[in-house]
Amino acid sequence: MLYIDINNHVLSSALKVEKLPKRLRTRIQSLLLTFSHPINIMAQSLFDKVWNAHTVRNLANGQTQLIIGTHLIHEVTSPQAFGMVRDLGLKVLMPHRTFATVDHIVPTDKFLEPYADPLADAMIKELRKNCADFGITFFDRSTGKQGIVHIVGPEQGITQPGTTIACGDSHTSTHGAFGAIAFGIGTTQIRDVLATQTMALGRLKVRRINVTGKLLPGVYAKDVILHIIRVLGVNGGTGFAYEYGGEVFDRFTMEERMTVCNMSIEGGARAGYVNPDETTFAYLKGRPYSPKGAAWDKAVESWKATASDPGCHYDDVVTINAADIAPTVTWGINPGQGISITENIPDPKTATSVDEKSSIEEALAYMKLAPGAAIKGTKIDVAFMGSCTNGRLSDFQEVAKYLKGKKVAAGVKAIAVPGSQGVGILCAELGIDRVFRDAGFEWREAGCSMCLAMNPDKLIGDQLCASSSNRNFKGRQGSPTGRTILMSPLMVAAAAITGSVADAREVFNVKSSN
Repeated sequence: MLYIDINNHVLSSALKVEKLPKRLRTRIQSLLLTFSHPINIMAQSLFDKVWNAHTVRNLANGQTQLIIGTHLIHEVTSPQAFGMVRDLGLKVLMPHRTFATVDHIVPTDKFLEPYADPLADAMIKELRKNCADFGITFFDRSTGKQGIVHIVGPEQGITQPGTTIACGDSHTSTHGAFGAIAFGIGTTQIRDVLATQTMALGRLKVRRINVTGKLLPGVYAKDVILHIIRVLGVNGGTGFAYEYGGEVFDRFTMEERMTVCNMSIEGGARAGYVNPDETTFAYLKGRPYSPKGAAWDKAVESWKATASDPGCHYDDVVTINAADIAPTVTWGINPGQGISITENIPDPKTATSVDEKSSIEEALAYMKLAPGAAIKGTKIDVAFMGSCTNGRLSDFQEVAKYLKGKKVAAGVKAIAVPGSQGVGILCAELGIDRVFRDAGFEWREAGCSMCLAMNPDKLIGDQLCASSSNRNFKGRQGSPTGRTILMSPLMVAAAAITGSVADAREVFNVKSSN
């Protein structure tokens, strides 16, 4: 039995629906989302279970109208959506299912308002007004719970298995680490979710990605996803949801799973997820929005049943040996242009097609890198540690273990930005912030910071940044000529200490496995 659990209301009665006509069965499944009755499902993937359970109806254009269990919003993509809701004379249908925070535009070096940027100041004021007008929970900076939306949702226990999650941000796939199906959506879809708690979406295929064996010392979750994108391509996941599994994911912490799911979108996938297990439940237990008491036990049973069944159908299966994954960095202008730290930058002469040759040439020209040269030793100007990919407590803990007693190289601007106020508080309690400060990092307040150019933290000119974020597009970090190399947090620290792209295994004498 699968208990469809929305908003933590799980009932114990059972309803057999297998023999009913399909149309009636679909309607009943829709109703079950409200009343949370169990249904019998045979040999299906988690994606299929969650999709079917949240289907309201199949539309004439081939899309599915889905109920969205949890809606997350921030200050950048929501104002226009709220405006459209008002213009239509509507209200937010289920305000208790929407949660808001501010992250993209907030300065991370000070809290003072009004912000120097009038647009940023207007955005945060508008979000406050919209949340107050429509009764939406808002994790403002004064709450101590503010932060990047994809870090706040999990740490508050809002992100839970077996549900659908939508947010006006491309990296919403992060929440799939909990066994949810999470989509980044646009402004008109935000309007739809606010007004109807549903949205229309085409059904996806499912690709199972197994990472087998054990990671080598100095190889992290960030390296895993950069390797996957390198192997499958930035468009390899188009039309797919990625289900991640294998021994590596079984051993991963929730924060490591979030790092991988976060960048599913960079590989072209619409969503990425990991089946919920005891690691998932242990992480969620006791969090503010997690079920309590008897409801917790019922919820866990429900969540267990959402996991993909043995022998279920996948549209594609890819297996990767963990031993083949090395510390990985990007050299180009998309996350798929990556190599291991010991490899050389590609040479257009080795391209196997005209398009590949052109792509390499464009990337090398923008990045100002020489074909065939070693990536190791490339001088950096800025080191950035943070973002929704790698701004969690465990990221800072891991780096602090090796950073203590080291100093940032002369001429390098290094900043560390916790992904939430909660992460910042814990880092302070553990003395982690002091380790970073002593090493020469600027320790900032919570926000998206230098991941993208929507706040004061930006590159200048053609500065090259070693970054733990998720995108290395042209101009992504604020300067139209600024350059970004993506890597794991420990690799960022190694680059900061040496002043150039470096192998963290050598810099910090990393010998133990993760």
